Amino acid sequence: MILLIIGVVLWIAPHFFKRLLPDMRVSLGDKGKGIVALLLLVSLVLMVIGYRSAEFKTVYTPLAGMRHFNNLLMLVSMFLLGAGKVNGRVASMIRHPMLWGAVVWAVAHLLVNGDSASIVLFGGMLFWALVQMMLINRAESGWDRPKPGPWAKDAKNLIIALVVYGIAVGIHIWLGHNPFLGSYG
Repeated sequence: MILLIIGVVLWIAPHFFKRLLPDMRVSLGDKGKGIVALLLLVSLVLMVIGYRSAEFKTVYTPLAGMRHFNNLLMLVSMFLLGAGKVNGRVASMIRHPMLWGAVVWAVAHLLVNGDSASIVLFGGMLFWALVQMMLINRAESGWDRPKPGPWAKDAKNLIIALVVYGIAVGIHIWLGHNPFLGSYG
């Protein structure tokens, strides 16, 4: 569990660094960007190893039927993660679509996983995304809503989201956790 906790902290700290210590971040220049990238890569490795090796300790029992809702939320999450990059209609409606995608991802996983490692991982990512939005909003006085792009860009994002969703499902199945099988209550 300690590797998981270190991984989550190493994910959060570099992301907050830019918002909490902007002058120091600027003074580091490209070297700072490289350090941040390395820390984020290390954090991902530690989170995967830490989560996979953590002892399973049940904290709560998920409600029956939540896997169906989780699967739907995961598709929404994948769509939101890409919405800000394609500049379609949705990007003009939602501030921080990528971070909202992370929030939906974390909540979806907390709905179906009631163990301590899941609470640390997905709860940590939920905390990070929500606080990150607050820090960005505090640093930027307002939001210049982008002009709505064409729906075709959102349709393209949906197709990409479906492909990424399929890949994520395949990885989960490969790891032995089929999101479509199991207890649905």
